Amino acid sequence: MTTEHDREIFRRHSAEGILLLGGGAAILLQLADPRVARGVAHHSDFATRPRDRLLGTLNYVYTIAFGDEDMVRHVVHRVNHRHAPVSGEAGATEASPAYSADDPDAQRWVASTLLAVALQVHERLVEPLPEFAADAIVRGYRPLGAQLRADTAGWPTSRAEFDEWWDTRLSQLHVTADARRVCRALFTPSGSWPRGAALAAPVLRLITASLLPPQLRADFGFRWTPRAARVTDGWLRSIGRVWPLLPRSIRHAPLRMSLRSVQRGMS
Repeated sequence: MTTEHDREIFRRHSAEGILLLGGGAAILLQLADPRVARGVAHHSDFATRPRDRLLGTLNYVYTIAFGDEDMVRHVVHRVNHRHAPVSGEAGATEASPAYSADDPDAQRWVASTLLAVALQVHERLVEPLPEFAADAIVRGYRPLGAQLRADTAGWPTSRAEFDEWWDTRLSQLHVTADARRVCRALFTPSGSWPRGAALAAPVLRLITASLLPPQLRADFGFRWTPRAARVTDGWLRSIGRVWPLLPRSIRHAPLRMSLRSVQRGMS
């Protein structure tokens, strides 16, 4: 059970906007589950409208963590409404499984990718997490899936338990042609990108690739060389040094903007 102390640790962690640097890696990990890849490829406009889809995800995550009951009900209803038509029958190959956005196991996988990448970003750019804090964060992520009918029975209660489950699940992933198509569209700058974001595309690609397990990195077609690793480490070290020096108003800006967006939508 999540205690008030756990909730405070989780909120301190999740309020930091620097975690958004892991968004691309979390998306690709989700797509590495063929069920998710088929649903996204056949029903989602994520690749052509990345800004809108990113904001929708942020609004959901931040509201579950920080919103009141009315806000939570609002975002859950919106997500469930979008998920309602997302389903399909199995295809002829193993890479084309049946899928449904209401599949509890698939929803648990999506929530788990957000947790795994957030832990990695925090520890690479902010500071190593003591065991008690990492355990509290693991427990804090449970409601992200639970609100959407995810399979939360047996949700890990510790970092060690989560890592064991995660390592097993990684070995079962498979990057399909659907997943690679969405990846290419997502990381190819176009008119759908927010203004100025295209300039950051090379850095975002490097950071995303660095946060993926090596096999998935290769399967998605990222070219990873010793020089790419050195450049990425340099960027991450620089960001990690600067981030703690920024005022909280900047570090928590995405959180505040998301909550305001949800409140406007409710009115």
